[in-house]
Amino acid sequence: MSDMEWVFHAGRPCLHLVNTVRSRHLPEGIELLTGPDALAEWLDLAGFGRLPVTAAQVASAKELREAVNRLLTAKPLAADVRLVNDALEAVPKPDRLLLKDGVLRREAQVPTDPVATAFAVLAADAVDVATGAEDVRICAADDCGLRFVDTSPRRTRQWCSMSRCGNRAKARAHYERTKNR
Repeated sequence: MSDMEWVFHAGRPCLHLVNTVRSRHLPEGIELLTGPDALAEWLDLAGFGRLPVTAAQVASAKELREAVNRLLTAKPLAADVRLVNDALEAVPKPDRLLLKDGVLRREAQVPTDPVATAFAVLAADAVDVATGAEDVRICAADDCGLRFVDTSPRRTRQWCSMSRCGNRAKARAHYERTKNR
């Protein structure tokens, strides 16, 4: 396990990928997908299993991540839509039914590139979010910028996490109210 702080409370897998850049308010942000080992660790913790990852796949993950970020929080580009659609091409194939010696059997379709398959699942999730009724928000903390799906009853959630940014904001507000007493 690395010393990276992987955060998985965005509410959707595609936003978990987007959140692999921290502090987007900074000009460069903080990149967490620093190489094949980092992406392999993230994929494992995201539920895709421990997969061998190449440097080219890290670059592809970053391209997909930024396309999804623009699709969900800014004005999307036609190139972003193409990139997501291209990633969908590796969508896992359903199992097949075989009749062998008079007996029905299920044949699992093994993906030829499990990392591309993981990207396809993330791209499909981005399509669901982009075309659905969910609200994608950006954390209100000045020093955060993580993305999340607002599933609060009134759609008024401000923080990526109460334990992360919400408590810090409440503590700052309390300090400001009480410092001159």
